[in-house]
Amino acid sequence: MEEKPLRDQESEENLRSSEIQDDDCVSCLDLTSFQLHDLQETDLPPTLIELDLTANRLSVLDPRIALLSRLKKLSLRQNLFEDAGIDPISSWDSISGLQELILRDNKLMKIPDVSIFKSLLVFDVSFNEISSLNGLSKVSSTLKELYVSKNEVAKMEELDHLHELQILELGSNRLRVMESLQNLINLQELWLGRNRIRTVNLCGLSCIRKISLQSNRLTSMLGFQECISLEELYLSHNGISKMEGLSTLVNLRVLDVSSNKLTAVSDIENLTRLEDLWLNDNQIASLEGIYSAVAGSRETLTTIYLGHNPCASSPSYTTTMRQIFPNVQQIDSNVFS
Repeated sequence: MEEKPLRDQESEENLRSSEIQDDDCVSCLDLTSFQLHDLQETDLPPTLIELDLTANRLSVLDPRIALLSRLKKLSLRQNLFEDAGIDPISSWDSISGLQELILRDNKLMKIPDVSIFKSLLVFDVSFNEISSLNGLSKVSSTLKELYVSKNEVAKMEELDHLHELQILELGSNRLRVMESLQNLINLQELWLGRNRIRTVNLCGLSCIRKISLQSNRLTSMLGFQECISLEELYLSHNGISKMEGLSTLVNLRVLDVSSNKLTAVSDIENLTRLEDLWLNDNQIASLEGIYSAVAGSRETLTTIYLGHNPCASSPSYTTTMRQIFPNVQQIDSNVFS
C-alpha cells in the first residue's frame, strides 16, 4: 500500500491550528505539549473560545491573547509562569468574559488578581508555591470550582463570598484547622487530604456529597453527623480508633477508613446504601460482630476490604466473608463474578 504524504507539506503553523484551515471557523486551539517558548509563530484566530497551552515552556503572556474577545477557557497549565508573567491578565478587559482559567503547575507565589473576570466558573492554581489564599476575596462570586491543591497554604480564608462554589480542593497544603466554610451553602465536594487537620469542623454544612480528609491527623470521626447528603467519605491514613458519628449518613455509598487504628466495625447499621467499605490496614481482630454491624448494607455492599487486619489471617476468612456478604463482587484483591 502506498504511503500517504505527510499532510502534503502542511506547515507547522497550520498544525498548531488544530488542522483547521479556515480561521473563521476556529473556536478551539489545542497546543498541548508543543514545548513552545513563545507564540510568535503561532496564529491566534480572533474567533477562539478555548485556548489550551498546557505543557509548554511559556513564561510570558502573548499580548494577542488580550484581543480574543470570545475566549471562555484558557489553560496555561504546566508552564514556567511566575507572578510577574501572569500579572498582565488582570487588565485585559477584552477577555473579561473568561469562564475557566487554569494556571496549574507553574511557579506562582501568590493568588493572581482575576477580579476582572466577572463570570469565572473554574479557577485552578494547584501545584504552585502559593503560601496564602490572600487575593481570593477578589475572585468572582460566580465561581463553582476552586483548586488550590499542592501549595503551601496554612489557613482557610477569603472564601466567605463564594456562595455558588460546588468543588473546593485544598489538598496537600499546611492546613491545621477547617474554617470559613459556613457560607459555602452549595458546596458538593471538599478535598482536604494531606494536611495537618486534627478535628472535623464543617461549620454546619449539610448539602455536601463528597469529603476527603485522608492523610491528616484525625483521631475522631465525629463532626459529620449533619452531613445527611454525604455519599462518599474518605478518611484513610489517620489515627482514628473508633467508628462513630456515622448513623445519620443514610445516603453514604463509599466509606474509606483504611489505615487507621480501628479495632471493631460499628455505627454503620443504618447505612442501607453502602456499596464500598474500606477497612483494610487496621487492628480488627475478629469477624465476630461484622454480620450485625453491616445489617443495613449486606444486600448493597459490592466491595469490601479487610486485608491486613488480624481477622484476615483466618483460613476461613474468605469463605466467611462470602457468607456474610451475599452480593459482594470484591473482597480485598479477590474479584468474584
